[in-house]
Amino acid sequence: MIYFDHAATSKTKKEVLETFLDVEENNFANVNSNHKLGVLAKSRLERAREHILRDFKLTNHQLVFVSSSTEANNLAIIGYAKKYATRGKHLITTSVEHPSVLRCFNVLKNEYGFDVTILPVDGKGKVKPEDLRVAMRQSTILVSIMAINNEVGSINPISEIAKIVHAYPKAVLHVDTTQAIGKLRLNYDEIDMFVVSGHKIGGIKGSGCLIYRRNISFLPLINGGGQENGNRSGTIANSLAISLSKAISLALINQDKNIRQVSILASLLRSSLRKKENLLVINSPDDASPYITNFSMLTKKGAVVTEALSNREIYVGSVSACHSRYEEVSDVLLNMGKSMLIAKNSIRISLDETNQEEEIVAFLHILDEILETIR
Repeated sequence: MIYFDHAATSKTKKEVLETFLDVEENNFANVNSNHKLGVLAKSRLERAREHILRDFKLTNHQLVFVSSSTEANNLAIIGYAKKYATRGKHLITTSVEHPSVLRCFNVLKNEYGFDVTILPVDGKGKVKPEDLRVAMRQSTILVSIMAINNEVGSINPISEIAKIVHAYPKAVLHVDTTQAIGKLRLNYDEIDMFVVSGHKIGGIKGSGCLIYRRNISFLPLINGGGQENGNRSGTIANSLAISLSKAISLALINQDKNIRQVSILASLLRSSLRKKENLLVINSPDDASPYITNFSMLTKKGAVVTEALSNREIYVGSVSACHSRYEEVSDVLLNMGKSMLIAKNSIRISLDETNQEEEIVAFLHILDEILETIR
């Protein structure tokens, strides 16, 4: 088996599973219980919270544990916009954000009357800082721009973007960092709100968090007992939260080593794909994240090639796994100026540090065989 769909989900790391099981065995009590077991469980949970902030080198942020980066994006965008609507009702995002971001802005626009500016991207899938600078207003309260695009791997200049946003006192910057945690060198202290999805970094599905500056608050999406400082009611899953801390620690400690290793694999993959210019075109820019390589078939259907690879136990992606069953065309590629043919026939290879050079070589060989045999 060759697994090249890590941007959709990664295999849970052994150390994370061990942490999860240890919590389930020894710290399973409700952290809101006043007895000794509850106090011990809460103590371990709060240590995990502190470790996450320390790993990101943050002193002016706090976090809320959630179920996914989708939930984190919803809380950050909808919860923040509704909380601070009296400061201004202008919001900014981009045309290539993840559905969990774009659909939040649609809700705010269509149901709550916010004025939303959607910035275009260039042919590399990046936002031009000058476009953001022109779009900013005194009434802008929230800007949301992703760090790494989940389909093509384009990297946005977050530091430059943060400087533009912070020149406006009412505005804050939210960054969807789902594909960036442990995969991109970022100064997280420049970002007002960002998200973590556990299962993208060797954690467990159902674990995630929203990290936000201490002077920020939200209108909660989930109401009840007021857990997580009132931001997310409901009994917290200690094992998911604490194992998420372990996954984040592993991802950040090994970040530089993993980036170097994956970059070597991506270079081999892309140089080989470029030799097939009569059969396919690479959509990811040269300076994209090495973790994601997107290309489109020119003479074959991308879905057919993906299925044929799957039948050979090689697993790749197409459009975002979060909505690929409903949309066969990549809006990201269309918004990058690609043709409908390209947008309909894209394939995404997403790597992580567990992949090996032998897998790249085997994939390329089998891809050649498939392209020779299918119609």
